[in-house]
Amino acid sequence: MTGASSGIGAAVAHRLAAQGGWRLVLNGRDPTRLEEVARGTSALAYPADLCTPDAEHRLAQFALDSVGRVDLLVAGAGIGWAGPFHTMPPRAIDEVFDVNVLATLRLVRLLLPRMVGQGAGRVVLIGSLAGTVGVRDEAVYSATKAALGAFADAVRYELRGTGVGISHVVPGVVDTPFFDRRGVPYRRSRPKPVPASRVADAVWEAVARGRDEVYVPGWTRVPGRVRGAAPALYRRLASRFG
Repeated sequence: MTGASSGIGAAVAHRLAAQGGWRLVLNGRDPTRLEEVARGTSALAYPADLCTPDAEHRLAQFALDSVGRVDLLVAGAGIGWAGPFHTMPPRAIDEVFDVNVLATLRLVRLLLPRMVGQGAGRVVLIGSLAGTVGVRDEAVYSATKAALGAFADAVRYELRGTGVGISHVVPGVVDTPFFDRRGVPYRRSRPKPVPASRVADAVWEAVARGRDEVYVPGWTRVPGRVRGAAPALYRRLASRFG
């Protein structure tokens, strides 16, 4: 599991540990926080920045050496940046894409063939409502989460008949340190942030029931449907309320 040192990733680690039967390997960039989560879940910790060269290979090998096989990959690492796109530093653009998209795709590329070979497994990608509808002043973050959703759809078609599934869990606003770390707090009155534990429950639902896509909370699926069915109406509403 990536992004496990805090927020959604830490909540998912605790949810899986409580469920029982899982030998967990946790990855995150903050060694201190990651060790705390690992101690609370009887997991193995592998602190590393997956954007550094060859980091995904070392993580995959550590997991395989430690637990023998990988039946579930929860890709939860993600960062944000808020502000008008024309003011976003080029280095920040690269970092958000590297963490949110490229590191995840590289890790999935390494582990997926093994899952297919063993005839079982599941990949869970943590997306965002921002990837479904786009959010003002979060253009690049929205683009990265949209990329994960499209990737999940495309790979799902390829995996038919293999025994391996891919789930896309799509949270709305979640009460985590994410907003503090991006440097801009969450200021909207709606939607209200949900606890990370609700996203963790959605991840477990995706794993236990083989769900392709789960929105958290469920009503957040509606804006995307309006956007698809009546794009002009959606844009008028988004310009007024978004």
